[in-house]
Amino acid sequence: MSEPLDVQSVPLSARLRLGATEAWRSALGLLYPPTCIACQSAIGEPHALCAACWSHVRFIERPFCERLGTPFAVDLGQPLLSPAAIADPPVFGRARAVAEYDGTASLLVHRLKYNDRLELARALGGMMARAGAELLGDADVIVPVPLHRWRLWWRRFNQAMALAKAVSSESGVPCDPFLLARVKRTRRQVGLTKAQRQENLQGAFRVPVEAKARLKGKRVLLIDDVLTTGSTANAASRALLRGGATSVDILAFARVVQEL
Repeated sequence: MSEPLDVQSVPLSARLRLGATEAWRSALGLLYPPTCIACQSAIGEPHALCAACWSHVRFIERPFCERLGTPFAVDLGQPLLSPAAIADPPVFGRARAVAEYDGTASLLVHRLKYNDRLELARALGGMMARAGAELLGDADVIVPVPLHRWRLWWRRFNQAMALAKAVSSESGVPCDPFLLARVKRTRRQVGLTKAQRQENLQGAFRVPVEAKARLKGKRVLLIDDVLTTGSTANAASRALLRGGATSVDILAFARVVQEL
């Protein structure tokens, strides 16, 4: 057991700075009390959900498909693959997400993505780190799904990168956003068939030549805000594997699911 800190051994200047910091935080707490990240009602701690909003999040927990991370309706008592994962195995190894993409979860993603609520990345990233602890334990590096430069210019930030940095900070796994580039300006995937999605994403991602040495032999955890059909995850994973990665797993905040 470590010895208790001797306050007298701490320099006076450090103690004064610490005291001033705590006083400033207390003052801010009085002026701006923490609010729920979804409904803005008052709560006890910052960067969190109130009890009501928490109850409206459909968290994804076992039992779920070990490959796709989609939940099963019943617990059969052992790890299983879904029919979808067996019939059409993904390029990536495993996918995990915090919650189903509806209700409060979809609201939070929309606010982060389109309302410039970058402070949400800290809360969402913390939840992702907990949901993806198994994948983070096997990962060497975290990589966000990149945006094409024109979309990044229009949107001003990449929500996947914001989440990746938060997950990295929470887990200690390093983040390298330059291991993967989006080199093709794709159209929106909404409304496209499976074949059209695959064609749309053909050649969309590439590992830059200068990044291949850093990527070689690494186990990658690819980060995105939402996992829908898996087309984007497959295309990005394929590029990473061709670029030298040993394996690729996927971690998202939310995912579109169907009851199995």
